[in-house]
Amino acid sequence: MLSPPVNWLPQAPLERLQLDWLEHAGVEVAILRLDQIDPLISGNKWFKLVEHLKAADLAGAEGIISLGGAHSNHLHALAAAGKRFGFATVGLLRGHRQATPTVEDLQALGMELHWLGYGGYRARNEAGFWEPWQARYPGFHPVPEGGGGLPGARGCMPLISTVREQLAGLGWRDHDGWWLACGTGTTLAGLVLAEAGEHPVYGALAVPDDHGVAQQVERIVQEARLANPLYELVNASRGGFAKVDPLLLEFIEQTEQAGAVPLEPLYTGKALLALKQQVVAGRFASGSRLIFVHTGGMQGRRGLCS
Repeated sequence: MLSPPVNWLPQAPLERLQLDWLEHAGVEVAILRLDQIDPLISGNKWFKLVEHLKAADLAGAEGIISLGGAHSNHLHALAAAGKRFGFATVGLLRGHRQATPTVEDLQALGMELHWLGYGGYRARNEAGFWEPWQARYPGFHPVPEGGGGLPGARGCMPLISTVREQLAGLGWRDHDGWWLACGTGTTLAGLVLAEAGEHPVYGALAVPDDHGVAQQVERIVQEARLANPLYELVNASRGGFAKVDPLLLEFIEQTEQAGAVPLEPLYTGKALLALKQQVVAGRFASGSRLIFVHTGGMQGRRGLCS
């Protein structure tokens, strides 16, 4: 039994984000606090996993095998889900063996780890990559990096109803768009599918162009046969994945002090800073109302934002 019990339904509050640069521009932002749904299976990671877990359960799989790095929020959530709901997990990691708080958690949660090196990890999208691993772990269901693909996107589609149910509590009748960090583009693709062109979805790229986010989103949209997707990708990587600079760290510190919203520097911090830059530049008219998705990942902050 890979799927969690039906009574385990994560709830994410929608809160006003009150910051001076928003007030000065007359732009309103509500933040969807996916970081609060669960202490371990946190953020958008659960939503990206849920359809993969259902497929594995229907196939009678013994466990899940997936990929990620030494700070992977996806593997962390997968390992926690396996521990909580009683299924085996295997992680294929980028690079060479190293000790990080995330890796220590993966091991404590019972995930079996294999280090692929960098060349071996780059081969993850090549034909035949999964064959030796499925031979080694027969009966394990493979899940793409980050819980990606159309199943991962479909798992994120219910986020739109989560927001709609709470808009009235903010005094809003509607909103003008979404803003969120993109690592694989899966969550953005899910929102694009759910909106079906009604509202734009803005993705702040936390990774460089060569990570293939644009191509991934396009593949998902095409596979879902959505005729008129409405989205835009904005560069927010600040020079590369996991690149952290003093301006970003200062922005995170100031934001946390002003708004009491925790951020981490790899995704949510970069995304909110990119939104500030767009707002200050006049990208959004006074009176605009946006939904900022806090995608979680706070466990990855350890050792990166001290």
